[in-house]
Amino acid sequence: MWKEYEQAISEAAKFFKDRKVKPDVAVVLGTGLGSAFIDKIQIEQTIPYNQVPYFPVSTVVSHKGQWVYGTLHKKKVLVMQGRIHYYEGYSMQQVSLGIRVMKRLGVQYLLLSNAAGNLNAKWKHGELMLLNDHINLQPDNPLRGANLPSDGPRFPELSQPYSGYLNKLLRSIAAKKKLTLHQGVYAAVMGPNLETRAEYKYLHTIGADAVGMSTVPEVLIANHTGLPCCAISVLTNDANFDRPQKVEIKEIIEVAGRAEKNLTELYSDLIKRIK
Repeated sequence: MWKEYEQAISEAAKFFKDRKVKPDVAVVLGTGLGSAFIDKIQIEQTIPYNQVPYFPVSTVVSHKGQWVYGTLHKKKVLVMQGRIHYYEGYSMQQVSLGIRVMKRLGVQYLLLSNAAGNLNAKWKHGELMLLNDHINLQPDNPLRGANLPSDGPRFPELSQPYSGYLNKLLRSIAAKKKLTLHQGVYAAVMGPNLETRAEYKYLHTIGADAVGMSTVPEVLIANHTGLPCCAISVLTNDANFDRPQKVEIKEIIEVAGRAEKNLTELYSDLIKRIK
């Protein structure tokens, strides 16, 4: 299995290298996010996931399922327009394959985004949360199994999983633009179902400010490979423990779409400012 995994990483990376893809920054766009950010890029190549060797295909309707490569603020940017989730039936190695490929291509910084349920009563849906930590409640780990010593250590250290440098820049940009950017803890669960009232209450009790079904596997691989990363959640629905309201996925996608402008501003400026 692990020989095949190494082969998958190598061949996928070679696919991009053969096409002269040399990114400085990589971005993963989550649920309901994508077009506004993509519109800012001077696009050189657009590559559907199914054209990349060994790469899984996104099965979520709201995820475009393609790589976009181009230039933004004089930096080469590689974007995953739509991510791969564990709940789609893929292994954690498949879910995080893109991050290992990014590292092999020489990416220096990784920017992640997602849609998440809001667990903090002081915040509102439609606002943004900068991840400063996470709680991993997913049932598997992309680092389980044989270690890839060429990529990183057997036991990666996670006292600061999100880059202090990138987070500081994002806070500064948000303050300058007068955009609301909360900071908090993200809980990652398997999905694909949304949470029960008791689960929302439990997640809040153990210290989570938001809950979602992604991002953490990618962050684990980024830390394993020494790739500095940051992540922003669009808070798409409010968890009311006492007076629950039915939430439709369509509504979540709509809220994410409305918040996309602010997220795009933050990440566009971040790419401009990072060195």
